[in-house]
Amino acid sequence: MKLIRWGAAGREKTGVIINDIKYDTSAFGRDYNEDFFENNGLAALAEFVHANAGKLTLIPDTERLGSPIARPSKIICIGLNYADHAKETNAPLPAEPIIFMKSTTALVGPNDNIITPKNSEKTDWEVELAVVIGKRASYVEESAALEYVAGYALHNDVSEREFQIERGGTWDKGKGCDTFAPLGPFLATPDELGDLNKLRLWLKVNGKTMQDGNTSNFIFNIPFVISYVSQFMTLLPGDVISTGTPAGVGLGFKPPIYLKAGDVVELGIDGLGVSRQEVKAYV
Repeated sequence: MKLIRWGAAGREKTGVIINDIKYDTSAFGRDYNEDFFENNGLAALAEFVHANAGKLTLIPDTERLGSPIARPSKIICIGLNYADHAKETNAPLPAEPIIFMKSTTALVGPNDNIITPKNSEKTDWEVELAVVIGKRASYVEESAALEYVAGYALHNDVSEREFQIERGGTWDKGKGCDTFAPLGPFLATPDELGDLNKLRLWLKVNGKTMQDGNTSNFIFNIPFVISYVSQFMTLLPGDVISTGTPAGVGLGFKPPIYLKAGDVVELGIDGLGVSRQEVKAYV
């Protein structure tokens, strides 16, 4: 299945995409949140959709899409998980996954604006494959890790590089600003995707391709990442793990290129759709 949430920000309803057509599932009565994933929500939703085949209301294409999941307990990101990205930022290849957190208040819809923060001069882009956890996970074995996945989504790990690198602290300062986590357009259940290690991901700024990578270049693959993170914290249903970005971020250019008001960012991943964000300055 492909799950969506739609409507005004903060008042989203639920839906699904079937054969590229968006249908309203708000009558199902459950949001796509921790309780939903923890309590067999995906199976119940599939039964609801099947029972109401031919009776679901279409969602107009003019409706806003929100994040395909309600606010999770945490958004966990993996840094420098593509060798080419580590090289372009002059960072050594990590011996173990680098973990940082992204504020859940950064979460927005796939086509919402990116708002550059006050005093920002170095806001950057990062196309990433996000994993959504389907059940509570602690000390998970790598061989069983994919059993804990509810689905996957497209994520732009927007980053303020000065805040991240030059402000005397952890990466989190430059990662959790409002609007810095556009997610979606939809959550795809695992059966919707092919080989997780052969997915193309790309990003354009103002129509120019900046990133064009492939998950075949992961340093640490998804089962390893899930298992690794679960050694340090319990993953709850609905939690997001964003798995890193390939080369082509603004920081990696010489001289660096950063987003400015009026820029348009477009990105996509095989099987996970396309999103589009316009950059606005905080006012």
